[in-house]
Amino acid sequence: MQAASLDQVFAALADPTRRAILSRLAGGEASVSDLVAPFSLSQPTISKHLKVLESAGLVTRSRDAQRRPVRLNAAPLEQAAGWIGDYRRFWEASFDRLEDYVQTLRQEEQKS
Repeated sequence: MQAASLDQVFAALADPTRRAILSRLAGGEASVSDLVAPFSLSQPTISKHLKVLESAGLVTRSRDAQRRPVRLNAAPLEQAAGWIGDYRRFWEASFDRLEDYVQTLRQEEQKS
């Protein structure tokens, strides 16, 4: 994933309303009206959030007669999780080294 795309994904995820919209869409596609219902926000405000999510590639819209259903596109989330996973491996390796050091200290303490 290119840095600019990753920036857009994390910027989109920084807002709790946008994360809630993604959670709702994980259960299936929805219309904008469906997405407005659980929030105390106006439809234009939800549409602005959807534009941010769409530009980050996290949602797609299609046309179905009179409806424009919104769908989750989880691929960018997987790429962001992969980026975070690199740091998880770093911390796991650090904790493993710390555990080894603590074990060494315990063994030395038992010898004395």
